[in-house]
Amino acid sequence: MSADGADQVGRDLRPLIARLRDGGDLDDEGARAIARGLSDGSMSDAQAGAFAMAVLLRGLSGAGRTALTRAMRDSGDVLQWELPGPVVDKHSTGGVGDVVSLVLAPVLAACGAYVPMISGRGLGHTGGTLDKLEAIPGFRCDLTEPEFRDVVANVGCAIVAASGDLAPADRRLYAVRDEAASVESIDLITASILSKKLAAGLDALVLDVKCGSGAFMGAQAEAEALAVSLVETAEAAGCRTSALITDMDQPLARAAGNALEVMQAIECLKGAPSALRDLVLRLSAEAVRLTGTSDPMQRVTEVLESGRAAEVFAQMVAAQGGPKDLLDRPGQHLAAAPVIRPVPAPEGFVEAIDTAALGRAIISLGGGRIKAGQKIDHRVGLSALRRRGERSEGQLAIVHAASEAAADAAIASVRAAYRLSDNAPAPTRLVLAHVDTEEESTASE
Repeated sequence: MSADGADQVGRDLRPLIARLRDGGDLDDEGARAIARGLSDGSMSDAQAGAFAMAVLLRGLSGAGRTALTRAMRDSGDVLQWELPGPVVDKHSTGGVGDVVSLVLAPVLAACGAYVPMISGRGLGHTGGTLDKLEAIPGFRCDLTEPEFRDVVANVGCAIVAASGDLAPADRRLYAVRDEAASVESIDLITASILSKKLAAGLDALVLDVKCGSGAFMGAQAEAEALAVSLVETAEAAGCRTSALITDMDQPLARAAGNALEVMQAIECLKGAPSALRDLVLRLSAEAVRLTGTSDPMQRVTEVLESGRAAEVFAQMVAAQGGPKDLLDRPGQHLAAAPVIRPVPAPEGFVEAIDTAALGRAIISLGGGRIKAGQKIDHRVGLSALRRRGERSEGQLAIVHAASEAAADAAIASVRAAYRLSDNAPAPTRLVLAHVDTEEESTASE
């Protein structure tokens, strides 16, 4: 297209953007025009920023949000599957020590579902599933589509990076939203998350929407509003969906950092009790329930306790280029940091944790990134993290660092992130609420 042609298409979008600015809604035709302009470059950055700001300030109706989600999904390839079982996936809004995907995908595959999980890398204080998997030597997240399909069909699950052909409109809008100060729009968050997930050709989707000190949505009411938007929009777009609102006022696993979290996932697959295991079972059972399977909790518990899920995980790792004996010899394959030191603390009960501060401590160690494309050190992080209500017993965590200086800084950050008390705080719930369109309202548990 010539420069003049692109300009003309860009000018044609102005009435649509003005209508949104003035409180109007987005219909299917308008949503397709926006998605097309974002993906083919005919929509200028100025127009994309104006569109994002208009949606942030004025909002969309449920129908407008669904139209945008579908149009962004359809801006690229939409995978189609011919498999002898349901195609299912999970999405988390992100947190610290959240390694659920590495356990949940093989659990669902062991139950007879197929899980084409398209994941991302970490940015900011939350970790990324792909970064964790890339701590495994040889593991490939960049499978070609034929390779991806082959692993899903033969193993039951695969976890890969998104190709440039899936939801290209979202990739452009995602970058613009940050620069346009419109990241917080629930309508745009919904369309962003679901356009990528629905492009994977899912029959069912379970959502883990975090709230608390380590979550994007700090307050439960905000998390529930996002969950309702996601569930209603996905259902309207034809995908059976439900969501759990879960606690992120403390790290989910006992460790945070890429290789350390892979070790946590392996321990969970081998049957170690933990909050991580509890949430994997809750989310897995919810996903299985969406497919119409009876006794979902019994089914997912059985495949985890029997070791079948662990076998599927091992098969997935080997199929994607990792070592075949990772489950048997994880310490031989997962690199360890050269400096390992405890975080000393006075006696007391853990009353509160600034979970985002722990995530930032991992970034300072080199285990996370502030800018996209930044290299990370898979060895570093935190382990043996104390949880709320537990006694410190003289130690809050163990720091895994690349140098003594980095360890010193991380120890100070971790100590500052914990608040201790002489008395044990009231216990907290892991799952705070459940959102499903079959229910009349969000029900706290």
